[in-house]
Amino acid sequence: MLNLFFPKLCVGCKNELANGEEIICGTCRHRLPLTDFHTHKSPELKNKFYGRIPVSNATALLYFNKRNLTQAVLHQLKYKGNAAVGVVLGKWLGQELAVLNEYQNIDLVVPVPLHKKKLKSRGYNQVEGFAREIAHSLNATYRDDILIKITPTSSQVFSERITRIFSREEVFSVVQPQEIVGKHILITDDIITTGATIEACAGQLLKAPGVTISIASMAVTE
Repeated sequence: MLNLFFPKLCVGCKNELANGEEIICGTCRHRLPLTDFHTHKSPELKNKFYGRIPVSNATALLYFNKRNLTQAVLHQLKYKGNAAVGVVLGKWLGQELAVLNEYQNIDLVVPVPLHKKKLKSRGYNQVEGFAREIAHSLNATYRDDILIKITPTSSQVFSERITRIFSREEVFSVVQPQEIVGKHILITDDIITTGATIEACAGQLLKAPGVTISIASMAVTE
């Protein structure tokens, strides 16, 4: 009866999901613009951080622009309260990374944190489900208590890169840095544009001795 009056719809095309489909219908899965960075061992995303932070591996599942299907899917995650989108994307990418040697030695999976005010207003960190599923696939430990955001910032600030912010105040901070010494940490995010957010997070994590950084994102701007 619930399915009759409240059918489950695809977050992409809004058509009714068939039996066995979860969040995204099969048609939209085939239409989503995959990057294939990890399957083709492409350095495209890793090169974005060249000269900024040392990165071991870097990948994103999808390409994003303001007119494509990826935007519609991630809009449901970030602004419509559909946290299950992140879970589905995390399972998808996690299964692909789990068979690659480059991602076999990940110790910790850490989501880019939200400031406590943003977390309270949104109700959840949109990267959490994504990060948890990847951690599960890689047999790594999920930690959202290692990296915290101590300075509230707007997306406009990050879109210009936050190099200038570093000169006057820190945006992120590491709690109990002794727990990440010598660890290979996979930082996860929803959309990478300039890479400034990841750069800021990695900059703090790399202050601990022996830390190695890899990156996994739901999407990257084309």
